[in-house]
Amino acid sequence: MSDKNSSLVTLSDPRSPVAEAYRTLRTNIEFSSLDQSLHTLLVTSPAPNEGKSTTLANLAVTMAQAEKKTILVDADLRRPSLHTIFNVGNEAGLTTMFVDREAMQEPPLQDVGVANLWLLPSGPLPPNPAELLGSKRMEDALAALKARADIVLFDAPPVIAVTDAVVLGTRVDGVLLVVGAGQTKRDHARRAKELLDKVKVRVIGVALTNVSPDSALGGYYSG
Repeated sequence: MSDKNSSLVTLSDPRSPVAEAYRTLRTNIEFSSLDQSLHTLLVTSPAPNEGKSTTLANLAVTMAQAEKKTILVDADLRRPSLHTIFNVGNEAGLTTMFVDREAMQEPPLQDVGVANLWLLPSGPLPPNPAELLGSKRMEDALAALKARADIVLFDAPPVIAVTDAVVLGTRVDGVLLVVGAGQTKRDHARRAKELLDKVKVRVIGVALTNVSPDSALGGYYSG
């Protein structure tokens, strides 16, 4: 495969402690779904710039490496970044499925050069992201994607910034919250959890980013 963004440490340095931490995160998520199925998972953060998209991209790689058919969806319809991380185009994607019947039947998935992993970019940005994510067309898109994968992973905007993550969170099997060590404000994390709990979203755990490499946490923690 071609060289990808250096933030994909699970590909650029798969034997590193950080890459191993992502595999541990994958394992923890798998254990969280022993009693309740986890076919769809949304990853978000309380506020911007906490590493949610990078965390999700690397998590998706580890799931694909575990031989799970994985679809990674950029549902951040305000500031999409997954197409940049994987160095692919963003001309067609999730929003295309809302307006194109053929795209709904055959989603415009991108081959990112990783076995078992496909990316559905955001596509052209709409004026009404929250309304689209809460629409019947989103239900149809979700069903079409689930039929093609063992797990479907969604990137969504920060919880307290806009309503998108809360809206989409009610439609998936679980939500993983990403917080930055020494960065995320405690009241922001608390507020994000309250907003998700209010609509009875299943929060399966928290991933802590920006931890010192010599920390006993190994860079990431989920639980």
